Amino acid sequence: MSKLLEGKTAIITGGARGIGRAIAGRFASQGCNIAFTDLVLDDKTLAIEAEFSALGVKAKAYCSDASDFGDTHRVVESICLDFGGVDILVNNAGITKDGLILRMTEVQWDAVLTVNLKSAFNFIHAVAPVMTRRRFGSIINMSSVVGIHGNAGQANYSSSKAGMIGLSKSVAQELGSRGVRSNAIAPGFIITDMTDKLPESVREEWAGKIPLRRGGTPEDVANVALFLASDLSSYVTGQVIQVDGGMNT
Repeated sequence: MSKLLEGKTAIITGGARGIGRAIAGRFASQGCNIAFTDLVLDDKTLAIEAEFSALGVKAKAYCSDASDFGDTHRVVESICLDFGGVDILVNNAGITKDGLILRMTEVQWDAVLTVNLKSAFNFIHAVAPVMTRRRFGSIINMSSVVGIHGNAGQANYSSSKAGMIGLSKSVAQELGSRGVRSNAIAPGFIITDMTDKLPESVREEWAGKIPLRRGGTPEDVANVALFLASDLSSYVTGQVIQVDGGMNT
């Protein structure tokens, strides 16, 4: 049986950890060449590169500040030279700087909006000409359920993730006639290194609010990303898929 992404190339921002790493590994297992970015390249990053390569695909890590417009275009140009083009873009890079709105600083607001939302614009702006020339492409933007429903103490993060939804839908309308699809994934409570730092009581409280009675895994999100990246979703664009165990039904 042929693999779902055989011969395709994906750029995954923030692909060295958490959900981004899970998506990169899932794509690689389905024959996709992987270009992933991180703020720094170190021994750990190179080990992850080797991990993906061991799955029989080409994989390379790139040092990138996704929030920098010029640097993003430079990185995408390098990736296209190394891989011969790009078929899939996963905008996964993101940070949190939580705080109640009355106490949130301008620095906290600007940092989150720049890294989480502007970075997606930067990468879409850079890959769109490549995809439209080929008349093929899948753009996947990582949003969040808090971008749909909001969350106290996360006005900046919620705004950035709501912006990802608007961006996804607008790009779907702009690039659809050129064969490029654009969708968003809105994860709920996903078990990552970040959530592992929460007290057990908090994690149990979250799980109790979820109909499936558990937090999600990065692999749960990666499976949805694989669907959106592959031809299984060839008639799906401009959509937001919630991966939240039913917590916001």
